[in-house]
Amino acid sequence: MGKLASPPARDLGVVTPLVPRDAEQGPLTAAQVTAYVVGAAVWAPSVHNTQPWWFAAEGTEIALYADAGRQLNVADPSGREMMISCGAALFTAKLALRSLGYSVESRVLPDPADPLLVARLRWRRRVAPAGFELRLFSQVTRRRTHRGGFEPQPLLPGLLEALRQGATRDGAALRVASDVGTMAALAAVVEMAERVQRSDSGYVRELAVWAPPPGSRRLDGVSPSSYPARPERTNPDFTSRDFARGHGWGLPASSPAAATRFTGVACLLTTPTDTPADWVNAGHALQRLLLTSASYGAAAALNSQPVEVGWLRDIIRVQLGDDSYPQLVLRLGTVIQSAISLRRPLSSVLAGAGREPTAPADSGH
Repeated sequence: MGKLASPPARDLGVVTPLVPRDAEQGPLTAAQVTAYVVGAAVWAPSVHNTQPWWFAAEGTEIALYADAGRQLNVADPSGREMMISCGAALFTAKLALRSLGYSVESRVLPDPADPLLVARLRWRRRVAPAGFELRLFSQVTRRRTHRGGFEPQPLLPGLLEALRQGATRDGAALRVASDVGTMAALAAVVEMAERVQRSDSGYVRELAVWAPPPGSRRLDGVSPSSYPARPERTNPDFTSRDFARGHGWGLPASSPAAATRFTGVACLLTTPTDTPADWVNAGHALQRLLLTSASYGAAAALNSQPVEVGWLRDIIRVQLGDDSYPQLVLRLGTVIQSAISLRRPLSSVLAGAGREPTAPADSGH
C-alpha cells in the first residue's frame, strides 16, 4: 500500500503554525506570538475531532477555554473527554511557546467562578528550547490519529520507557499490556463498549453528527479520509467505531487479502484521581505521548469506547487499572497509510479577552 499524499493545507482551510522569524528580523509582536501558538494548539487531538476549545488573548497572555457547544452530551456528559482534548491543546500551546524560546508561565484548573476556563498562559522571559522540545514540536502538524490495525514492524527500542516517563511528568500513568491475558481483556471491553453504544440510538445520532459524508466542507469531525472503509480486524480484535454507518465511506484497504492486521502494543492511560484537573493532565500526557511516538516513527489508535460506558470503566479500573482511573485505551504501532486531518481556521477559535469567536457559517454540526 503506497503512502497517501495529503493535499496542501490551504486547500482544506487548515491552520498551519507560523514559522519563527530569524533573529535579524526582530522579535515577534504579541499578536504574532498568539497566532503562532493558537495555530499550533488547534492541531491537538480531540474526541471525534470536535476541537472543543477556543482562545482569548490579551497582550502576552492567552486563555484557553473549553467550548461546551462542542461537547458530546451523550458519550461525554461529564465533559471528561472535552477536558482531555483541551489538555492536549494546552500542552501543544506550551510547546509552541517553547519553540519560540519563551519560558511559559501557566495557571491551570480549577476556577470555580469560570468552570470552562482551562488555563492561562503567559510569556515574558526568554529561555532557549531544549532539543527534545523542538523534536516534539516538529511533529505537531505531522502526527495523525490512526484508526485500524498496524504493520508488522516492532516499535523502536526505548519508546515505551520514554512514554511511561513522560506520562509520569504530567501526573498520569501509562500502563502497558505486557501479557496476552491483559491484551485480550482490553480487547473484550472495547468490543463490549462498542456493542453497548451501537444499541443506543442517541449515541448513534450523535456520532453521525460528527462523522460527515464524503465531500463535506466541514473543517471538524471525523473525515472519511481518516478511517478505513472496511473494518481492519486485529488479533485480539479491538473493535473500531463505525463512522461510515454502513455507507462504505473511508480509505481503501491495503489489499484484498489483508483481512487481519497487527494489534500493536495496547496501553491504558490512567490518573490517580478523577477531577477536571486530572482530565486536563491526561490530555497533557496524551499529546506528549502522541508527539513522542511520532518522533519514533510510531502512530497511536485511540479506543475511547470503554471509558465512555460507566460500568465498563469501573471494571477496567478495578481489574486492570490498579484502582487508578482509566482515561483512555490506546494501541501503538507503525503504519504506512497517512490520514488527512482537518482544522478550523484561527478566526473561529481565537478572540479578544472575554469575547468568544464567531464560528464560520459552513462549520455547523
